[in-house]
Amino acid sequence: MTKHIILFWALFCLSIPGFGQNENQIRTAEEGLDQLVSEEQVVGVAAAVVVDDAVQWQGMAGYGDREKGIKFTETTLTRMASVAKPMTAIAIMQLVEKAMIDLDASIVDYLPGFPNYRRITVRQLLSHTSGIPQYKNARETETQKEYDNLTAAAEVFKKRKLRFEPGTSFYYTTYGYVVLGLIIEKVSGLSYETYMQQHIWGPAGMSRTSVEKFSETYENKSQFYHYEKGESRLGEKNNLSNRIPGGGIQTTLLDLIKFGQGVVSHLFISEESLALMTEVQFPEKEGNKYGLGWYLYGPESQENVVIGHGGEQTGAAAQLMLRPDKKTVVAVLSNTSLRWKQIIGYSVKLIETY
Repeated sequence: MTKHIILFWALFCLSIPGFGQNENQIRTAEEGLDQLVSEEQVVGVAAAVVVDDAVQWQGMAGYGDREKGIKFTETTLTRMASVAKPMTAIAIMQLVEKAMIDLDASIVDYLPGFPNYRRITVRQLLSHTSGIPQYKNARETETQKEYDNLTAAAEVFKKRKLRFEPGTSFYYTTYGYVVLGLIIEKVSGLSYETYMQQHIWGPAGMSRTSVEKFSETYENKSQFYHYEKGESRLGEKNNLSNRIPGGGIQTTLLDLIKFGQGVVSHLFISEESLALMTEVQFPEKEGNKYGLGWYLYGPESQENVVIGHGGEQTGAAAQLMLRPDKKTVVAVLSNTSLRWKQIIGYSVKLIETY
């Protein structure tokens, strides 16, 4: 069963009138969570379902540090991989609402030092239709090199040839979100992390969410695990400073829930702006469509009923799924890479059950 079919089925099930929390819902959630760990799909995982600001269910299983016997909990600090992208996209939309950014303006209007990207608009960066390439090789993905700022990180790719004429195709790229981070910095006058703290994480009460620093140690931070050849093992730590706005943020389950609640309650941006973000941007894309920083999980004409984003990287596989009309938030965080398909499959079960 493909991912597209799975999520189509989930959305179909969501069209059925809901029922109250009961033992069957709890059993389904807990059994799925335990299965992820007992079958060694992931080392540690935490998940929750929130509806109308009320926690319907929350569960944890496995270890944040298996070698030391430390459990994985709702407060374990964990990488969130590409779930960072909708956070960055919402920051952009906040600046759009303030008329400080025009979605259809050339990015050189904000970043004159990117002349090769003159034909690219902010909207195309958000929707992965810019043509900017992704990591060139494993050395860029698993690098341990430190980049002092986003300007230095962008030097890695800013002169590379575009994959296609902007707006003519879809190609998922984290580097495009590095450029968005630079635009946030240029327009706001703040560093990316400071802006996010003041306008996203702080207002939502996300006290444990931050940019991961390669050289720092953190209290209650999970180990990084990697699944390969049928077993999970400790993974080698890589440096995320070359991708911060698209995948360099760490969080906890409790904080990720708060972010989801902030989205569906319109804490960050207006209902109209969220609706704009969940419009299909490139209809020709196969599988689940993409808006502005959000995957759209549903069949034609209902793509934006369930929205969200997932991702994985060394030591993480994560998924956030939202149903804005029902103010439903499903969040799943784990500490094991190459297990994202299992995490999104479980997330789908949660959102269809509740």
